[in-house]
Amino acid sequence: MKRILSAILVFALLVIPVSAAPKIDAPAALLMEKDSGKVLHETNSHDRRPPASVTKVMTLLLIMEALSSGQLTPDTPISVSATAAGMGGSQVYLAEGEQMSVHEMLKSIAVSSANDACVAMAEHLAGSEEHFVEQMNARAAQLGMTDTHFVNCTGLPADDHYSSAHDIALMSRRLILDHPDIRTYTTIWMDSIRDGAFGLSNTNRLIRFYPGATGLKTGFTDTALYCLSATAERDGMELIAVVLGAPTSEARFETAKSLLDYGFANFALTDVYPDAPLPPIPVLLGQSDYVQPQLERSCRLLLPRSSTGNVTTELTLAQDVQAPVELGQRLGTMQVLVDGVLQETIPIVASSAVERHSFPNLFLQLLRHLFMASH
Repeated sequence: MKRILSAILVFALLVIPVSAAPKIDAPAALLMEKDSGKVLHETNSHDRRPPASVTKVMTLLLIMEALSSGQLTPDTPISVSATAAGMGGSQVYLAEGEQMSVHEMLKSIAVSSANDACVAMAEHLAGSEEHFVEQMNARAAQLGMTDTHFVNCTGLPADDHYSSAHDIALMSRRLILDHPDIRTYTTIWMDSIRDGAFGLSNTNRLIRFYPGATGLKTGFTDTALYCLSATAERDGMELIAVVLGAPTSEARFETAKSLLDYGFANFALTDVYPDAPLPPIPVLLGQSDYVQPQLERSCRLLLPRSSTGNVTTELTLAQDVQAPVELGQRLGTMQVLVDGVLQETIPIVASSAVERHSFPNLFLQLLRHLFMASH
C-alpha cells in the first residue's frame, strides 16, 4: 500500500505544472526581475490607481540619490518644520524644531512609513514639499513611468495622485538596483529612534515571514486599499512583486507571496561564459606581441528553468590586430543563444593597451633578429 501511495505521489508531482500561474487577489499586480527588468507576470499592470504609501519608494529613491551625490550624508541633521510636524497618518511624531539625522529619517520612512519624516526630508532637499514633488514627477518621467502623477511625497489621499503596478515596479527596480544599501533600512523588522526612546516596527510582515525578503514598501488608504511593493532575493536573483488595491492586508501579502513563489519556482538567472578561455591575439608592430581579449561586460540571462541547460555561445575573434591597440578596443563578439535562438551579443574587447613600435625600435629589433640569426 505504501508503494502505491508513493507512486501516486511521484506521479502527481510529475503532472502538476511547476509553472502554475500565481493567485492574484487584487485588481492590479506585476512581477518583475531586477537585473533584466523583464516582466514575468502582470494583471492590469498599467491601470492607474492610488498607490498610498508605496509612493514613498520614489521619496526614498530621491533621498538615496542625494546621499550618493554627496548632497547628504547619513549624519546630516534635518530640522523639522511646523508643516512636517503637523502631518497626519503614519508618523513618528516629530516636533517642530526637532532635529533628526538622515539615518534616523530613513529608518522612520522605510520601517514605519512616517509621513512627517518624508515631508521634513522633502523640505530639506527641495525647499518645500511642492518643489520636491516636481522632482519626483521629473524623475518618474526619466524612468518612463507614463502611468504616474504625484501630488505629494507621502501617498496621502489627493486628487490626481496615481500610479500603476508597472510604474511602481520601475521605480522599485531603480531603487534596489542603484542603491542596494537601502536594504539596511527595508530589512529592519524592529528598531528604534531617539536613542531607543521610540520604537519602530515594520509594516511589511514579509520581512519576517518570507524567506529572502529584502523590502520594500506597504501602503493603505480607504481609497487605495491595501498596496505593496515587495522585493525578495534567492540564489542571486531578486524579484519585485507589486500589488495594488487588494481588499485586505492578508490578500496583499498572500498575492505578493504567490507572485514571488511563482518567479523563484519558474525562472533563474544563468551566468554565461565562453565555452573555452579566450586566446591571446597577435599584435602586429606592437611593443607587446599579444593582447588578451575579454568580455566587455558580464552576461546573465533570465531564463525559464526548463531552458537553463540549452545555452550555447558562438565566438568571433580577430586573427590578429595592428598596433596601436586601445584599451577596450573591439576585437570580436560572443553570441549567446538559447535553444538556437540569439539572445544577446556581447562585445569582446582588449583588456590592455598596446603601443606601436617607433621606427628606431623597429630598426633595433631587426638588427637584433639579424644578429641572432647569424649566430
